[in-house]
Amino acid sequence: MTFLDEDIYEAVKHHLPKVNEYVSSHGGAIRLLGVKDGVVYIELTGACHGCAMSLMTTKMVVEKKLRALIHPELKVVNVDGTPENRMPEDAFTGDAGTQTGSAPGQESRPVEAGEEEPEASRRQAKGVIGRIKSVFGG
Repeated sequence: MTFLDEDIYEAVKHHLPKVNEYVSSHGGAIRLLGVKDGVVYIELTGACHGCAMSLMTTKMVVEKKLRALIHPELKVVNVDGTPENRMPEDAFTGDAGTQTGSAPGQESRPVEAGEEEPEASRRQAKGVIGRIKSVFGG
């Protein structure tokens, strides 16, 4: 994939409420933690956190939907505390002071599915998604 981690992060953030519908129906939620080299790092919370089916939920629901909405090669990892599923320290997290040009002093935290996002963020995400689709004819 030749997209910037920042672009993928914005696209995922934009689509997270759609992807979260199934997870929330089971008493859980999805937190977007970061993106590194086309890999999206999430955390399943609520009833889904630590559930024996969390790997299936991550791959068959979250990853499958994000691939359909954004890019077919996207990978999703549920950061669940195991060594093989940890997020790299240099992953893009949308934090203030990173390459996004966030305002100084802006609070940084993972994005929760269902949160209201600012209009500027929605416009930016739609532009990123449009660029991704134009490259792949989607």
